[in-house]
Amino acid sequence: MHNVHPSAVIENGAVIDPTAKVGPFCVVGPDVVLGPDVELKSHVVVTGKTTVGEGTVIFSFAVIGEIPQDLKFKGESSALQIGARNRIREHVTMNAGTEGGGGVTKIGDDGLFMAGCHIAHDAIVGNRVIVVNSAAIAGHCVLEDDVIVGGLAGIHQFVRIGKGAIIGAVTMVTNDVIPYGLVQAPRGELDGLNLVGLKRRGVVRSDITALRAAFQMLAQGEGTFHDRAARLGAETDSSFVKEIVDFVMGDSDRSFLTPR
Repeated sequence: MHNVHPSAVIENGAVIDPTAKVGPFCVVGPDVVLGPDVELKSHVVVTGKTTVGEGTVIFSFAVIGEIPQDLKFKGESSALQIGARNRIREHVTMNAGTEGGGGVTKIGDDGLFMAGCHIAHDAIVGNRVIVVNSAAIAGHCVLEDDVIVGGLAGIHQFVRIGKGAIIGAVTMVTNDVIPYGLVQAPRGELDGLNLVGLKRRGVVRSDITALRAAFQMLAQGEGTFHDRAARLGAETDSSFVKEIVDFVMGDSDRSFLTPR
């Protein structure tokens, strides 16, 4: 094929429009369809049952159409559909769907997906959407037309973001956003303990109770945060609480996020 670089790997079965361009060291899987005027820069992977619409450009090191990052996925047939004239920048990842989510991830037309962002399984993304660097759209999300998601933002699974809404940078969105809404958040706050993680690790109830009590003491005890940690270390028998105390008492080049 005239527009395919000799170093590219095109697996048998792939359908590539004669006007599409495939650059050096790209890999195109057997179930991929590249439409008219699609361009893959160098080192792009497009795999799975993926369709890429007319005029879309995918930049180096993007991985498009891989299986979902979902432990429930068992290899069932699923797809990724990408519309026309999108710009998919370096290191972007877009995953195919899952059986439980309808089996398809959909990207509309004229979107800009900036470097390092992620579109997870079964997400439905509208037209003219902008997802800024390193933002993550979780599984089953719906982003309507003209949405902007700021850099390093995270959209929780199953969240819907209405048409024309904007999400500020470094924002975690856990609930639906009305059309044309503005969502922004302050810097992260120490808002509690990772109880789910502790339980998953099998930490016994007595240690979790001790950690809860330690957190309350750090939040509401007398003296400075450092003073409270030192007093806590003298009073506790819990190895988990001692880890917190040792961390606080250790050398640090930054101040601590303290409990609210």
